[in-house]
Amino acid sequence: MSINNLLFELVAPATALGAILVLLFGPVFFPRAYIWFLLTYFSTFLYISINHFLKFCLTVRNIKRNIRNWSAQQEHQSMSRDYDTKEVVKSSATSNGRITPTRNGYTSVPMSSNFESDNRCNEMESVLKLYDEGHYIHAFVIPNYKEPEPLLRDTIKRLAQHRNATTTYVIVLAMEESEVEQASKAASLKRNFDGSFLDFIITVHPKDVPGESRGKGSNVAYAAREACDQLMRKIDKRRVVFTITDSDSAIPELYVRHVEKALMESEDPYSTICSPPIFFSRNAFNVPAAVRVTDIMWSIMVMQNLSNPRGLAFPCSTYSLSMILAEQVGFWDTDKDAVGEDLHMWLKCFFKTGGQARSVPIFVPINLTNVETTSYISNIYARFVQAKRHYNGVADVAYSLKSAFNSENRSSEAESMSLYNQNTTNYPSSPGKRLSCLMSCSFVDKLVVVFHVLEAHMIPATSGWLMFAAVPITQFLLISTYSPLADYYPDFQNPIVTSDFYAYMFSLIQAVGVLLPMPLLLCAMLYEGLHKTIDSELFKKGSSETRTWKNYADYAWLPFSAWLFMTLPSTWACMKRLTRGEENYVVAEKIFTEPIVE
Repeated sequence: MSINNLLFELVAPATALGAILVLLFGPVFFPRAYIWFLLTYFSTFLYISINHFLKFCLTVRNIKRNIRNWSAQQEHQSMSRDYDTKEVVKSSATSNGRITPTRNGYTSVPMSSNFESDNRCNEMESVLKLYDEGHYIHAFVIPNYKEPEPLLRDTIKRLAQHRNATTTYVIVLAMEESEVEQASKAASLKRNFDGSFLDFIITVHPKDVPGESRGKGSNVAYAAREACDQLMRKIDKRRVVFTITDSDSAIPELYVRHVEKALMESEDPYSTICSPPIFFSRNAFNVPAAVRVTDIMWSIMVMQNLSNPRGLAFPCSTYSLSMILAEQVGFWDTDKDAVGEDLHMWLKCFFKTGGQARSVPIFVPINLTNVETTSYISNIYARFVQAKRHYNGVADVAYSLKSAFNSENRSSEAESMSLYNQNTTNYPSSPGKRLSCLMSCSFVDKLVVVFHVLEAHMIPATSGWLMFAAVPITQFLLISTYSPLADYYPDFQNPIVTSDFYAYMFSLIQAVGVLLPMPLLLCAMLYEGLHKTIDSELFKKGSSETRTWKNYADYAWLPFSAWLFMTLPSTWACMKRLTRGEENYVVAEKIFTEPIVE
């Protein structure tokens, strides 16, 4: 390993360990520098949090607009069908048997008194028109390991209910050989959905492959390659779009329609990664409030990230990209440094294509399932295990740094980009569109990507320690009359006491510290309104099935959730980078009961 790569690997553990050491020894050995450090850290954190809130506002607006457009269009179609039915009944009652035209000369669609509704319908009609053309074949890769069969059946059934499922959908059920009952489970699912899709492919990822790390990434990599081999025999690969999802992802038809729209309108659909927000509503009332509010915060962070104006938004859990792009970057990585499969694949596509691969946000939420077990304590523990697995994605800190600044990686990137351009030049864009490569990755783009990766992993590993403990510990060590420094350091010069300037600085730190949670709480308030809109207008849930004002009490668990499900697992993941150890392949437990069909 080169010296640069070694330094990049040390960034994560050094940051996590440094936060703890600075917290404990900063006030003692370098109090003035420590006060400056706290003010800088708190101010930066507050700026980032305000920026997150503003971006979250944009995401919320776009999600609500898409949902309301969709609802208006559905209502418009329903009114049209009802009107057509009435006209047929009326015409059959006339003496001459002919349809009597209305005053406006139209018999199929009535004039609407709501112009806003008409505009929404017109916008959705354009989306529907693109979707109806069926230009793309959607291959849904569903990796799973020891997941309940009813949960998988429900997830696939929701896709089967989409209008174009039988003509443009391919299910790729990615099984693991190490699961004892995988064969019978896969056969049962395929038999259950016979004729519901264009194709139903079952792949079985071999166990104990040398150099591979067990997890979603290696399973997806194997399944995607196998699906490519089978689909390319009968379908033009330029038409195939992979949607990587989780076993518990409920994907609305609206998401697929907006993916079609994004690809059809993109100047280069083969460098487009479609990234939706995630949403937890399938079993939220069955889990502890601490688990529920943790996943809400997770959703908020993913949602705000999507409103990045440069297309540098990271996907989470579910995302879509062309088979061409997956093939050109060498599919998904399978080593233990690629355990955060969604973010890692995005980074790989971005760097391997010289920055041409960018995100297009799809503002349609994907409904996921919270971790759920049989008891309260076991549910808390299961969520902690899941958090540890999620934060193992800290390996992407070193990967992004190496890809951005290592000369060897830049040379490899240039070769990959050249190969990418050579291959994609022969692939025309969607009908009516001309292939136009996005601007090459600039140094600024690389810095922005690296910053967002550091933000995603280093803030969780440091904020819990510094935000919650820095001010109280500083007060105890430097201000309290019971300070141990008075006994052990009789000559110690306390800057907060001896200097008006540093006393003012510490007061400013305390004031900023009070403001730190405010943007997050504003996001939570905004989220509550969004949650109700999604539940009622997209998923058609009744008022008794969605969140109410009583659920605001969930946020009292935030300090506990932040420590247990963010600070501790992220710090552990960072420190584990020193040994580069690998944990057992353990999936989060989910209890799922299929709804009874009457």
